[in-house]
Amino acid sequence: MRIHALPLLLPASIALAQDRAPLRQATPQEQRARAAVSIADYRYGDLLWENDRIAFRIYSRALEKAEPPSSSGIDAWGKRVRWPYMDRQLRTGDQHADHGEGLDFYNVGTGRGIGGLGIWHDNKLWTSRNYVRPRIASAGPQVADFTVDYEQWPVDVARTVSETRRFVLPVGTNFTRMVSTLRSNRAGPLIVGIGISKRPIAPGQLGKIIRDEKRARLTWWGPTDPAKGTMAAAVMVDPRAFAGFAEDADNYLILVRVEPGKPFVYYAGAAWDRGPDFATREAWQAQVDKETPNFTP
Repeated sequence: MRIHALPLLLPASIALAQDRAPLRQATPQEQRARAAVSIADYRYGDLLWENDRIAFRIYSRALEKAEPPSSSGIDAWGKRVRWPYMDRQLRTGDQHADHGEGLDFYNVGTGRGIGGLGIWHDNKLWTSRNYVRPRIASAGPQVADFTVDYEQWPVDVARTVSETRRFVLPVGTNFTRMVSTLRSNRAGPLIVGIGISKRPIAPGQLGKIIRDEKRARLTWWGPTDPAKGTMAAAVMVDPRAFAGFAEDADNYLILVRVEPGKPFVYYAGAAWDRGPDFATREAWQAQVDKETPNFTP
């Protein structure tokens, strides 16, 4: 599979210019179920990926200067249609409104969003800055497949860590499969915390969290925004590496034990109750329960 390295050309004068524009409707040819990946060089290099069921986004370093605070958490958008829509909607500058195909109303903030990670050390989550060096292996139609790096960040004074992570989202699933390789300047295992943001809709509204210790899964059904609906999320890790649950002010966390230099696999997924697949918490939980993830790197 050929890998295309994509530089980010993001002069501030260009990235800041995002005027609101009407949404361009999908053409009949575009209205087909498929996966897609794109880099929004018109909006600070946001990296967008989606399939026929769900849509995600991560942020580049350029956004840190333009719209602080920005984080290496994972954003999710509610999606009503089976075809890609994120790029067309983001270009309007009005992605937080529902134009008929879906919308972005999940607020990552400084949290982990849906499946962002950090190093859990001394009862604190130490996280990287935003992604660098995107490489797209497949932009569809059957799978969205790309890799990014997260440059060195400190874990207190104990060590520094960096990460390479591959994201794979085939058609027909709500879950992105991630293969993470962490590198450390010191030997010894790491405890990784993979998170779901606590308050991505409004302050004080936490939603419903379910911790499945036996199967090493964390499931969340969010609070309802009367105008925009409800987001849901789940993270699944390898039970053989599972190290417990934790939380901090911003996140619910599932913990895994990881050896530096050795890749590990986890899955993070999302859903929207106004999309075509999961209208209730029970339906989402049933889907999470029947997932059969492959944790072989």
